[in-house]
Amino acid sequence: MSNEIIIKPPFIKLEQFLKFAGIADTGGIAKMMILDGIVEVNGEVCMMRGKKLKEGDKVAVNFEEGTEEFVCRFE
Repeated sequence: MSNEIIIKPPFIKLEQFLKFAGIADTGGIAKMMILDGIVEVNGEVCMMRGKKLKEGDKVAVNFEEGTEEFVCRFE
């Protein structure tokens, strides 16, 4: 099941999204998650911290305990 994260601007960068959604506590942790290759955007591993996410993009984080999925929604 995907968690919807509601965002106000027209886009958000992947690293910012991970912090905003509470997935990463800090920008440094978000950076490491991305560079470790555990973050997927729309089904593909994404290594770009500055990747712009838009309405409907799906972000999955592959933790050791399992995968958490999120969907970007904008107000």
